[in-house]
Amino acid sequence: MNTTSVLAATLLLATCLTAAEPPKELTLDRAGLRITESARIQPGTYNLPGDKVVVIEGDGITVDFQGAELVGCTPEQMPDAYAGTGILIRGKNVTIRNAKVRGYKVGIHAEKCPGLTAEDLDVSGNFQQRLLSTPEAEDSSDWLWPHHNDNNEWGTNYGAGLWVEDSDRVTIRRVRARKGQNGILLDCVNDSKIYDNDCSFLSGWGLALWRSNRNLVSRNAFDFCVRGYSHGVYNRGQDSAGILFFEQCSNNVFAENSATHGGDGFFGFLGNEALGETPPPSADFDYTRRGCNDNLLINNDFSYAPAHGIEMTFSFGNKFIGNRLVKNAICGVWGGYSQDTLIAGNVMEGNGEGAYGLERGGVNIQQGSRNLVVDNTFKDNKCGVHLWGDANADFLQKAWCKANYKGSTDNVVANNTLEGDLLVLHLRNSQKTLFAGNKLKDVKKDIDATPGSEPEVADTYDGAWSKPDYSALGDTKPVGARKHLWGREKIIITPWGPYDHETVVAVPSGLMGRDKAQIQVLGSKGAFEVKNVTGDVKASPLKGELPGLVEVTTEKEGYVPFTLDIQAGEKSLKLDGGLMRAKWDVRFFQYDSAKEDPRENAEAWARIIAGAPLEQQTLTAIDFTWGGRAPSEKVPADYFGTTATTTIKLPAGKYEVWTVSDDGIRVWVDNEKVIDDWTHHVPTRHTARVDLKEGGHTIRVEHFELNGMAQLQVRIQPVP
Repeated sequence: MNTTSVLAATLLLATCLTAAEPPKELTLDRAGLRITESARIQPGTYNLPGDKVVVIEGDGITVDFQGAELVGCTPEQMPDAYAGTGILIRGKNVTIRNAKVRGYKVGIHAEKCPGLTAEDLDVSGNFQQRLLSTPEAEDSSDWLWPHHNDNNEWGTNYGAGLWVEDSDRVTIRRVRARKGQNGILLDCVNDSKIYDNDCSFLSGWGLALWRSNRNLVSRNAFDFCVRGYSHGVYNRGQDSAGILFFEQCSNNVFAENSATHGGDGFFGFLGNEALGETPPPSADFDYTRRGCNDNLLINNDFSYAPAHGIEMTFSFGNKFIGNRLVKNAICGVWGGYSQDTLIAGNVMEGNGEGAYGLERGGVNIQQGSRNLVVDNTFKDNKCGVHLWGDANADFLQKAWCKANYKGSTDNVVANNTLEGDLLVLHLRNSQKTLFAGNKLKDVKKDIDATPGSEPEVADTYDGAWSKPDYSALGDTKPVGARKHLWGREKIIITPWGPYDHETVVAVPSGLMGRDKAQIQVLGSKGAFEVKNVTGDVKASPLKGELPGLVEVTTEKEGYVPFTLDIQAGEKSLKLDGGLMRAKWDVRFFQYDSAKEDPRENAEAWARIIAGAPLEQQTLTAIDFTWGGRAPSEKVPADYFGTTATTTIKLPAGKYEVWTVSDDGIRVWVDNEKVIDDWTHHVPTRHTARVDLKEGGHTIRVEHFELNGMAQLQVRIQPVP
């Protein structure tokens, strides 16, 4: 090219650069605004309720909100009434940044957006379901149902801060979500990068993936995404999770994320289609090796879950390497029906404290084959590794099982260090297990195997595995960043989800209607003072530092209403409640599980409770949350019965009798049976409404416990 040509080209380029128009400056002055070219939004707060309030549609455009906030709710609305979508995006290679969106069912929804970049967004304060579970009892209606999403059930039912669907090569970074149910939903999103996000303190899922493959998820915080937990009372999780992973998601990498204190830290499931629960998409649909397969979970923290650190079931070839799995209530890794899983180099400590039955401890795998548990560090778990096979015959008729099922066989437990575990290896109906090269220290028992399940034991194991190379994007270091909040006791569930350890709020840690109430006055710093107490009650202490605990008690029998006015920092709090103090005669009995099952032998039960009790107590309330513990030194943990009787003076009115029981429960009020569930069941709440005249009323309770967890709580309180 000669000098003249070079000069001409330079002038042409300069002309083009000069002619390029800057992005438009827009004000969000109305709902339904459509943006089809690059733009900047004037900073400010825009109150615009509705659906698809802003629509961004076009290819290769950038919309910078410059911190502008889009609000879809009124101050009076509760989070479960939030509706509509704040921002809808369609198009290729769209960039959205610096937006704040709150008060909608879905903050930002991107559909069919290949090449999308979503960065520096705050999608806090969107939809949340109000939770009906209380600190004392779980309500089954709070359980999530993630098993269907091909018709957009996740976003429709549960909302989201950011929802991306049918999009590949997406970049999501520096997105923040608080005070909502779900953070980021990815539906059919492939070959994408998700990093440096913080979607924590949510009542559902921090990150949820559906039919999404080959994605890199690194250096994100998805902590305290949890519901269904009351420390020391119940630990159900209700299918909440830091990371949810459903319906054939494969070849993904999860690296250096923190997903602590989730219902599960990581909850993976092959999906209903892959299992054969739904009609196959085609007549020749092949179920062989269907699942969430060949994923890598490396150097993450999945600790302090009410249920499992990692749950990944019915899947193949997954690798769990170098993860921290500490003090999960049930177990560190639950891998039912998994095959060819590598579980290596992880730290598993103190797992199984809140287990239900024999699923507990470090690694639990039912009906799994060719899994390798190697070079892990186990410490103080209820059980190190538990492998078993007891498949349900009907379940084996599922299409997935017919194509893939091999039973519990050919597993390897090798070169692990186990210290202080109650049991190292538990095998039930599991064959061809190799137990080799493991180092044991101060364990209570090394091997417990049913006949025919005895492992092959060897001093050394020479099998090789290699730590895979991976790249972690992101500048943050979330693992360990919230070390001051480690421990399941830091999970405090309010009616709207987990407490964020920052907001000033008062949370009853016990349901009103008992003989005392413990009220947590929560805040990260400052002081509180009980300014005023009305009612025949005593509150203590009256002053303290945040966070603090105020206990309300009464010496008066019957129902005692009260009100507290509390100044916490700069916030004024008002609580109304009521106590119910009675004098209960409580008696404990034991029965023969084989001959005197209360469900089947009414005569034996009547004879037992008419006889001498193992122990008798006088209490002011029925408030037993035994869990797996025995009620006392005299009363065993299993196969016992309880009766409790009181006569209490009450004013005329309508009352609710409320119980939580595990297992059978019967309640009579003035010889009328008002609650009757004489069955084996998990902790279950029952209520009955009664209309009482003024005077003394007799309440009688009968309860039996089979085995496992045990609980009995009874309340009576006035209702409008």
